[in-house]
Amino acid sequence: MNHPVLMAGLGTGFTFLMTAAGAGMVFFMKKNMSDNFQRVFLGFAAGVMIAASVWSLLIPAIERAEALGQIGWIPAAGGFLLGAAFLLLLDRIIPHLHIGSDVPEGMRSASKRTTMLVSAVTLHNIPEGMAVGLAFALAAGEGNYAAAFALALGMGFQNFPEGAAIALPLAKESGSKWKAFLMGSFSGVVEPVFGVFAVLVAGSITPIVPWFLAFAAGAMIYVVVEELIPEANLGEHNHGGTLGVLAGFVLMMILDVALG
Repeated sequence: MNHPVLMAGLGTGFTFLMTAAGAGMVFFMKKNMSDNFQRVFLGFAAGVMIAASVWSLLIPAIERAEALGQIGWIPAAGGFLLGAAFLLLLDRIIPHLHIGSDVPEGMRSASKRTTMLVSAVTLHNIPEGMAVGLAFALAAGEGNYAAAFALALGMGFQNFPEGAAIALPLAKESGSKWKAFLMGSFSGVVEPVFGVFAVLVAGSITPIVPWFLAFAAGAMIYVVVEELIPEANLGEHNHGGTLGVLAGFVLMMILDVALG
C-alpha cells in the first residue's frame, strides 16, 4: 500500500476528481461565473500555488539535497529555473486559448476554440500533478503523509472552482453540458499522468529528487506570474484578485504547517 507510484496515483487522483466535481457544476449553474468571482478564484489559485511552491516543494528540495550531501541551493535554484523554462516551452508550442480572450497562444493551429480553452487549463495542471505526485512519493518513503495530504487538499480546493470555470464557458461554446463536463474533467487527467511520471523518473534516481521538487515549483510559479495574477487583476480598482491571492496563500500555508 505504501508503494510510491500507488500513493502518487491516489493523491493526484483526488485532485483530478476535484476538477471533475467542479466541472459537474455545469449541470447546476445556468450562468457563467461573474467577472469578480472569477478574479477571486484566479487569485486564490495563485496564492495556493505560491505557498505550495515554497513550503511543499522548495524547502523540502533544499532539505533533501542537504541530507544527500549536496549544496542545498543548487538543485533548488537549478530545478526551479528548469521548471519555468519547461512551462515557457509548452506555452510557446501548445495551441491554447484563455477564458475571456479571443487571441490564441502557442503555435498556429486549426483546433476548435473549445479544444484550445481546455488546453490552457491543462497546462496549469501539469506542474500541480507533478507536485502532488512527488509529495506522496516522498511521504511513502518516510511513512508520514500529513504534508502530502495538506498539499493535495490545497490543490483540490483550487481545482474545484477551476473545473467549474472551464466547464461553464465550454457549455456556452459547445451547446452541450455533457460535452462541457467531459472536456472540463479531461483537463485534470494530466495531473495523475504527470504525477506518476515524475515519481517513476525521480524515484529511480534518488539524487535528482530535489531537482524534480524544485522543477515543479518553478513550473507552478511560471503559471502564477505569467497568467493567474495578471488575469486576476484585470479591471480598474479591482481588489478581488489580490484578496484571493492572500486567502489562498494563507490557507495553503496553514494546511502545510498545521498538518505537515
